[in-house]
Amino acid sequence: MFSPHDVTRAFEAALCEYTGARFAVTTTSCTQAILMALAWFKYRHGETVVWMPQWSYVGVPASVRNAGHDVGFCGDEWEIEYGLGPEDGHSWQLWDCAWRLEEGMFRPGEMQALSFHWTKPLGLGQGGAILLDDYEAVLWLRRARFDGRSEGVAPARDQVQYPSWHAYLSPEIAATGLMRLQTRSFRTDHRARWSDYPDLSTLEAFK
Repeated sequence: MFSPHDVTRAFEAALCEYTGARFAVTTTSCTQAILMALAWFKYRHGETVVWMPQWSYVGVPASVRNAGHDVGFCGDEWEIEYGLGPEDGHSWQLWDCAWRLEEGMFRPGEMQALSFHWTKPLGLGQGGAILLDDYEAVLWLRRARFDGRSEGVAPARDQVQYPSWHAYLSPEIAATGLMRLQTRSFRTDHRARWSDYPDLSTLEAFK
């Protein structure tokens, strides 16, 4: 029988086709995508200091801490996107691509977090996604966004994963995203840069 969530999987497939990613895991926001990706990195690599530009959206360093890492700020100036990762910059890399959605944009071997907020290119009102090519991470993230549950398995018969969140993208949002991707009816000229944001290193919450 057809499931309403089939449209979410179709939207993820369309994101992969457009961006060149092998996999896409949708969720409720870009902030949630960053949080879950960083939680995966802690699960896979352990706790670390995640370095990021000191000028960004406040939800990003909050996600770093909520995922169980410490946050470190650097003076990198950026436009459209920037990377987060450990100090050596080689173990893994996550990109905050909230302001970017372009054909073929995927970086093999890394993760990229997208935003579908109404101010962002796809403009769905809410939602986000993680682009990646790591199948082990995909399996973990799909359960992480679904209360740790296995999709299609009755709660009484399921084993749950932890950590987890109630962060599954709703089918109606996915349907609109699928339509806009297929018709290319969205903007690709959105621009944002470091100077649009506060200096997070000066905020009491992150000192």
